[in-house]
Amino acid sequence: MTVLQLLRERGLQRSVPGQRTDGARLVLLVEGGSSRGVYSSGMTVAIERLGLLPLFDAVYGSSAGSLNAAWLLCGRADRSKHAWWDPAVMRTTIDPRRLFGKRPVVDTRHLIHTIYTRVHPMGFQEILDNPVEFHPMATDGLTGEATDLHPHVRDQLGIQTALRASAAMPVLAGPPVVIDGRPYVDAGLSETIPVRTALAQGATHVVALRTRRADEEAGSPPSRVERMVLGRWCARHAPGVMDAFLRREEIRAQDENLLATHPDCLQIRPPLGSAPIGRTERRPRVMQDALDVGIAAAMHDLRESVVESR
Repeated sequence: MTVLQLLRERGLQRSVPGQRTDGARLVLLVEGGSSRGVYSSGMTVAIERLGLLPLFDAVYGSSAGSLNAAWLLCGRADRSKHAWWDPAVMRTTIDPRRLFGKRPVVDTRHLIHTIYTRVHPMGFQEILDNPVEFHPMATDGLTGEATDLHPHVRDQLGIQTALRASAAMPVLAGPPVVIDGRPYVDAGLSETIPVRTALAQGATHVVALRTRRADEEAGSPPSRVERMVLGRWCARHAPGVMDAFLRREEIRAQDENLLATHPDCLQIRPPLGSAPIGRTERRPRVMQDALDVGIAAAMHDLRESVVESR
């Protein structure tokens, strides 16, 4: 049974997690990439509008993809989408000028503990109550291995800490996030799209929300300056991360191959011609257009096969 057939069958049966009889484990993977996560955010908006979330058994997110997954799981993906181009959010969260003052360019603490609680409140209790499992990913700073932070999603603080860890870009976001005495950094270093973890945990069917076009080239090898800066940072904060950083394109290629060869995987990508989004992009028009592209892409790939069954 294909992914779309499984979605259709579950929609007809109105099945819910924990009460399925089809023997499948359908997971949603949400890719990040800092500001590039605006694309996968739009795709989660489409899933929310189509009412498809209850048909999944688990949602996995990497980096900004974990933030998007959290908004989807609390039922506020659509109403929170404007945060991507809200100056009160983007200008206070991402500011390249802070690098010269030795402050985080990407302030995830402010984003998650202030913006997500006072400006655009996230429904933390709704995430905890949702029967669809939440699996935010991060990279272990001591080993460089991808780590599923699902066991730490037990209360509001646990969710907030896991979200910060998943999006803790080395250097740009400040020191690692420490959980139970271990340092964690951005999931993108070890598993940009968390397909390996999902398959290892029994996923049979996969929907992957991507933030790169199919024709986008792999990133270039790290420069001498990048290696020097990150090397010093890793030696101080996360000694296990350097190897993952140097191998990040090799790791990404392996994950791309897993997704491409999996027999029951649907990848939803920004279409050819979509604008490339940099990691620290903040321009409102660019971000709003990209989010709309993400919505349209997911609607195109999902609506015709499932809307009639909802």
